[in-house]
Amino acid sequence: MSEILKRAHVAKCNTWALEDIYASDDLWEAEVKTFLELCDTLPSYEGHLGDSADTLFDYLSTSEKAEKLLERIYIYANQASHVDMNNSTYQGFAARANSYMATFNSKTAFFTPEILSCDEAIIKGYLDAKPELNVYKTLFNRIFREKAHTLSKNEETLLANVNEFASSPMDIYTLFANADLTFDKIHDDKGNLVDLTNGRYGTFLDSTDRNVRKEAFMSMYKAYGQFKNTLATTYSANAKKATFFAKARKYESSLAASLEPKAIPLSVYDNLIETIHKHLPKMYKYVSLRKKALNLDELHMYDVYVPMIDGVDKKISYEEAKATVLEALKPMGEDYLSVLKEGFNNRWIDIYENEGKKNGAYSWGPYGTHPYVLLNHNDDFDSMFTLAHEMGHALHSYYSSKTQPYVYAGYQIFVAEVASTCNESLLIHHLLNKCSDKKERAYLINHFLDSFKGTIFRQTMFAEFERITHEMSDKGEPLNAEKLCEIYLELNKLYFGPDMISDDEIKYEWARIPHFYSEFYVYQYATGFSAAIALSKRIMELGEEGVNDYMKFLTGGCSLDPIELLKLAGVDMSSPAPIDSALELFGQLVDELESLI
Repeated sequence: MSEILKRAHVAKCNTWALEDIYASDDLWEAEVKTFLELCDTLPSYEGHLGDSADTLFDYLSTSEKAEKLLERIYIYANQASHVDMNNSTYQGFAARANSYMATFNSKTAFFTPEILSCDEAIIKGYLDAKPELNVYKTLFNRIFREKAHTLSKNEETLLANVNEFASSPMDIYTLFANADLTFDKIHDDKGNLVDLTNGRYGTFLDSTDRNVRKEAFMSMYKAYGQFKNTLATTYSANAKKATFFAKARKYESSLAASLEPKAIPLSVYDNLIETIHKHLPKMYKYVSLRKKALNLDELHMYDVYVPMIDGVDKKISYEEAKATVLEALKPMGEDYLSVLKEGFNNRWIDIYENEGKKNGAYSWGPYGTHPYVLLNHNDDFDSMFTLAHEMGHALHSYYSSKTQPYVYAGYQIFVAEVASTCNESLLIHHLLNKCSDKKERAYLINHFLDSFKGTIFRQTMFAEFERITHEMSDKGEPLNAEKLCEIYLELNKLYFGPDMISDDEIKYEWARIPHFYSEFYVYQYATGFSAAIALSKRIMELGEEGVNDYMKFLTGGCSLDPIELLKLAGVDMSSPAPIDSALELFGQLVDELESLI
């Protein structure tokens, strides 16, 4: 759409149906009142959870009812504000919802410590004595398996107080990178002097004008390099925080403290890095092909993101994108397609950009309603892939919520990107299967390869950097700017290979990765992508059998730990096999692209 409309002028059919959550703001206010009344009753259970099965069930029922209301209140307020950030009414709703979240968390904070102070046999006896409590059996098992890492009440209170300022490294970094840090102006592709920002940086690196790319790259890392010591101290403080909590809770390492509570074996992390190392020659061939495709004597780090293939200027309307996604997902079967059509036809999606609308895309929605998808559709290939991706999230949420009780309906972060990426994989294979135009085929393969590069190789490099630096922190070794830059530059050389000039400036890239402040998070992008590629392959090769197995995953929520859930679908992420399989596909696509250009 060429004109950016005000929200009030957007056609209703192009907006999501928030009235499916609350038909009016008055109903939102009424549920806020009910929620607050329920919250006020929760502290009365403190000190009494172990009294009887009935008391324990009453607390769980009451807190769950309050939490369901809070979820609806919170999501409605935020989604209403996201479609028009200039709407002060809904900005106010969102601010209030945040305070209600804090209220609920504070009034229920006693639950886990108090359960852990009870005799496990007594709690299990309550589950046997009262059938209604059986639904919470997995929840209690997860609580008790962490008992060895739970401290005394006074120690837990102390850690909770420390936790209030433990987020300081992330807070400092976020404010510094987004509010205080500025960059030298650069010239755009028309020769105009323009501002460089973190948000615009990716656009400049996509430019076909190499001078623009280089100037943006140099300006970006000049700024980060000037503050390398400050940022190294901030990074080190965050690593020390992770070390402190790991030792306090008696974990062997920071990595163990991050993975073990989610029942992720440490071998999953190690397998990822080791398997990627084994396949690095395929990445080196991709880099060599990029150098050849761009017709460069030297390939530099500022040449990594510009498309290897000239853009296929093909307009894809939203209606065409929907039709293509439906066609691509036919292997998923009629039930999946019927839910997808329900979402398309019943305003689950807020489609186009308007003034004040939050950028990007996401899927979200409260239990008991249906999922919602926010888009900013631009009638191009990327927007079509975004539609497939976000509807993957949406249908994962739909099936989990439809099948699981509230306590297990939400899926864990480790598997959060699997369903969305599986949809994208099915879409790219569908497009490649019907594509007869050589240039368009090369463009599609390039798109897929860039996803591999950015999600598997790049995120694994980040994960290896985290593993090295956090191990140093755990051992009490200093993490200064010189050491961080040295580690990062060597990893960059290892992952990109001999045909890439690892410009000296790239050694500062660690300083601009915000995910490093949520330690040991990024590896899940690579494992999730690998699992999705493996699952899409099973669906295409096995047909109904592959779909049936995949549906066990989609309907599982968090009723099983993530590794076990993926095993139901036929993928074992505790082994290197899914990563091997994904990278074999990557290698095949590199070979095909080489034959096309």
